[in-house]
Amino acid sequence: MKILVIQQKMIGDVLTSSVLFELIKKKHPNYKLHYLINNHTSAVVENNPLIDKIIFFSPKVEQNYWELLKFLWGIKKQKYDAVIDLYGKISSALVTLFSLAKIKVSYHKKYTSFIYTDAIKRLKQAENGLSLALENRIKLLQPLGVKFEAVKPRIYLSEKEKELAKMFLKNNGLELEKPILMVSVLGSSSSKTYPKSYMATLIDAIGKIDNIQILFNYIPAQIEAVKAIFKACRPETQEKIFLSVYSKKLRDFIGVTSQCMALVGNEGGAVNMAKALGVSTFAIFSPKLNKENWFGVKEASKHQAIHIGDFEENISDPSTDIKMEYLKMKPEYIIPKLDIFLNKLL
Repeated sequence: MKILVIQQKMIGDVLTSSVLFELIKKKHPNYKLHYLINNHTSAVVENNPLIDKIIFFSPKVEQNYWELLKFLWGIKKQKYDAVIDLYGKISSALVTLFSLAKIKVSYHKKYTSFIYTDAIKRLKQAENGLSLALENRIKLLQPLGVKFEAVKPRIYLSEKEKELAKMFLKNNGLELEKPILMVSVLGSSSSKTYPKSYMATLIDAIGKIDNIQILFNYIPAQIEAVKAIFKACRPETQEKIFLSVYSKKLRDFIGVTSQCMALVGNEGGAVNMAKALGVSTFAIFSPKLNKENWFGVKEASKHQAIHIGDFEENISDPSTDIKMEYLKMKPEYIIPKLDIFLNKLL
């Protein structure tokens, strides 16, 4: 059987959805599995031996009608037996429709369900201790006869990539025999970013660890905001921060993160990548997010997740008052949990 799995847009989504390949291959090792993703997300599935082919839904295809038609014709020529559409938007529904696959699976939506042979309703609560994001994805395998199994995403780094990461760190003055910690200082948007002054206080708490070496995860466009957080840290903490150590490529960042004892900071793609590398994480969730969507109870032995709901019973509508909810998540509430988390790793 030849199967196309569709997951467009965000890096974290593409990584999370990659668990489907492990479960399908485990039951049907001879199935041919293709993954349709956006170009900018490929780093998290590079070298994955369970994916037989990666197909890119490029900006060129998205923005040009004729390119889209050519792309859809190419999908039709592949003669897929089944399509699993995790994205569930108009673009992926078109791909599914043009595939002419006998089995077409996606989540149940009133306006697109007629396209699919199997429109699966999402779980509202996790049933097996994983995150809702994982459990709902695995549920889409039911029409293929693949039963639930607790799995987690995995990033495959080559030994060469690991050695290059070690060399990069050494060349930038870090000592591999001493603990290295990555801090996700900023979120993907202001509504997903822990207050900067609070973040500086958390970093100061981390800086109290003997011999700790701190790296920041950020993109070039965020440098001024990152510098502001750096300057808000105590001088003794600043001495432990390697601000200039920056990975230009996502795959290089993944390699560097693999050498860290933990990643701490705003929940997002970096947290998902660290987890997929087996690196412990301490994630601070935006008040507007449901923590259970991306964190399962089975993860608690290795990872920690913090949300306003952990401290406040009566939460305001986060869609209208995110900043106020964030301000309630004071560092003094988080630092004791952070200390316990870090002490287990040292």
